[in-house]
Amino acid sequence: MSLSPAVSTLCENPNQVFLDVAKLLLTYADNILRFPNEEKYRSIRIGNPTFSTKLLPIKGAVECLFEMGFEEAETHLVFPKSASVEQLKLIRESIAAERDQRLSRGSPVQQPASASAPQHPPATSSTPTPQPAQQPSSLESSMSFFVTLQSNFQHVMLYEDADLQQKARSSMPHQEMSSAARSKLEEARQADPGCKVGLEDFLVLELLRWFKQDFFSWVDSLPCSRCGGPTQNSGSLSPTPEDLRWGAQRVENHFCSSCQLSTRFPRYNNPEKLLQTRRGRCGEWANCFTLCCRAVGLEARYIWDSTDHVWTETFSPSQRRWLHCDPCENACDKPLLYEVGWGKKLAYILAFSKDQVVDVTWRYSCRHPEVLSRRTRVQEAWLLDSINRLNSLRQRSLSPDRKKELVDRLLVELVEFISPKKPKAGDLGGRNSGSLAWRMARGETRGAGTETSAQASGFVFSPSEQEKSIRLLHVSYSAASDRYCRVSSGGEATASWDRCVWSQEAVFRKLEADWQMVYLARTEGSAVGRVSWRFDLAAAGMKIQSVSIMASSQTFHSGRVRWLLQSDRLTTEFSADGSTQSFPGLGGASELLVSAELSGGDGEAAWQHAQLFRRSLKEADESSFEIVIELQDA
Repeated sequence: MSLSPAVSTLCENPNQVFLDVAKLLLTYADNILRFPNEEKYRSIRIGNPTFSTKLLPIKGAVECLFEMGFEEAETHLVFPKSASVEQLKLIRESIAAERDQRLSRGSPVQQPASASAPQHPPATSSTPTPQPAQQPSSLESSMSFFVTLQSNFQHVMLYEDADLQQKARSSMPHQEMSSAARSKLEEARQADPGCKVGLEDFLVLELLRWFKQDFFSWVDSLPCSRCGGPTQNSGSLSPTPEDLRWGAQRVENHFCSSCQLSTRFPRYNNPEKLLQTRRGRCGEWANCFTLCCRAVGLEARYIWDSTDHVWTETFSPSQRRWLHCDPCENACDKPLLYEVGWGKKLAYILAFSKDQVVDVTWRYSCRHPEVLSRRTRVQEAWLLDSINRLNSLRQRSLSPDRKKELVDRLLVELVEFISPKKPKAGDLGGRNSGSLAWRMARGETRGAGTETSAQASGFVFSPSEQEKSIRLLHVSYSAASDRYCRVSSGGEATASWDRCVWSQEAVFRKLEADWQMVYLARTEGSAVGRVSWRFDLAAAGMKIQSVSIMASSQTFHSGRVRWLLQSDRLTTEFSADGSTQSFPGLGGASELLVSAELSGGDGEAAWQHAQLFRRSLKEADESSFEIVIELQDA
C-alpha cells in the first residue's frame, strides 16, 4: 500500500512512539466509523491533555488527523459531516497496516526497526521519547499554534481545485479585467519605457478593484430578514448540518430588537460557498479573493496575522517579489498599512501557499525590535523547525527545478526582511472596511483622515480631430455596465467609472448583488465624498457654443448630493433628477468642471443615503450621466 505523506512522516518516529500514536489515531477513526451520528466522537478538544502531550509533539500525528478529514474550529479539531468517510478509512487502514507489520516483528519496546525497512530510523533508546528541536515555552500555546499552521496549510489546497477555479472564473469579468490590465500596462510603458512592471501587476489591481467595488460586500450586522431593520450581533447560534458542510463552525446571531427576530449569519470557510454569498468580514474576503487570484493564473498565498486579520499576497514575475494585496481595502503593495496606518501591534504573520509556509512578519513591520519582543507564544527555533517540517512534507513531490525556484525566492525575501522599510504616504491611512464603530473598537482608525484626501486621476476630456470636425463633444456613462462611451468619437468605450474622472475623494462603485442595483457612493466612515470631471477645449483651439447635461442622483433620509458646474465664465449649482438641462450662460467658455459632493445620511449606513447614478444591472444600455458640448472656434 502506498503511504500518504502524513503517514510516511509518522513512520519516521521510533518504534514505540509510532505504536503509541497509532493506537490513539486508530481509536479516533474507529469511534467515528462505529458511531457516525455521535457528535462527541467527531471532535477532539485542543486542550485535551492526551492530545497535547501524546499527539501534538509527534512528527506526522496531527498531519494524519488532517489527512483523515479533520478541520480546525476555535477550540476543537472537528470531523465535519461533509468529510469523506472513504478518505478516513484509507488513512486508518494505512496506519493499521504499518502497525500490524511492526507488531509482527516481535516485542516493540526495545527492538529497533527492521533492516528491511530502512525508511524507518532505528530507535536510539530502549524507552524512546519524542525530541523536538526545541520545546516551546508553553505546550498548550505551541499546540494551538501548530494546529493553526497545519489547518491553514491544508486549507489553501482548496484553491488548487480545477473545478472550483472554473467556478470562480465564471463569476468574474475575466476578459474585461485582462483587457483593462493590458491597456494600463501599455500606458505605463509609454510613460516609462524602463518600468519594471508586468501584466500580472496590473491584473492584480483590476482584480482588487472589481472584488471591492463590484463583487464582495462587507458585513458588520445583517439587516433583519423580516422587517429589514438594523440588528446587533448577540452571540452565537448552533450550526446546522448545511452550515457545517460549508465550514461554518460558527454562526452569529444578528438580533432585531424591533421584531425580536434572529437572523443567522454563518461564517462560511469554504470559498465555493463564498462565491455564492459574496459577503463577510476579512476572513471571507481574503479566502474568496485568494481563490480568485489562483483562478486567473496568479501565484497567490493566504496571509494569516495573529492580531486578527488576513489578506493575500501575489507573486510578481516582472518584479521578482511578493506583493501585499488586501481586498478589504483595495490596497496593493502597502505592507506597512497595518502597523503604521492602523496602529497594529504585530507579532506573527505567516504566508501559506500550495508549496510552502513562510514567516513574512518582517515585511509588514518597520519596528523589528518591538515585534520581536511580542513574539512570545512559541520559541523561534521551534517555529522554524515546525515550518521546515511542514514544507519538507509538502514539497516531497516537487521537481528539483521547482524546489530550487522556491529556495531562490525565499532567499530574496530573507534579504528583503533584513532591513526594515520606511513608511510611505500610502501606508499611513486608517482602515476603511467595516463600520466606523467596529474599526474604533478594534483601534484601527488611526490616520484615517488621510483616507479622504483627494485622489486625482487627472483625466481631461479634450476634443479629438474627429470631434473638432463635427463640432461636438458627447460623452455618456452607464453605471450598470460601468463604461464610458465617447459618442462623438465613433462610440469609443472606456471601462471603469474612475478612469475618466479628474479627481475623486472617498467615492467607490457599489454593487448590490441581492437587489441587482449599482451606484456610486462615498466610502464607509467618510463624512464627505467628491468626484469631478474636467473638459478642456482651449488646447484644441475650441470653446463652448452650448452645453446640456443629464445626471441622476438619489438621496435617502438626510443624505445630500450637491452638483456644481464651474467654468471661467460661470459657477452654478444644478439638480440631477435624470432630465436633460441646458446652460446658455456657459457659451464662450473654454473649460468646464462638473462635480458632485455626497454627504449626510443617518446611522452606520449613512454612506448609502447619498447615491450617484443608481441603476438596475439590467439597464446596461441606459445612460446615467451624459454631457453634450457643441463646439465653436476659439
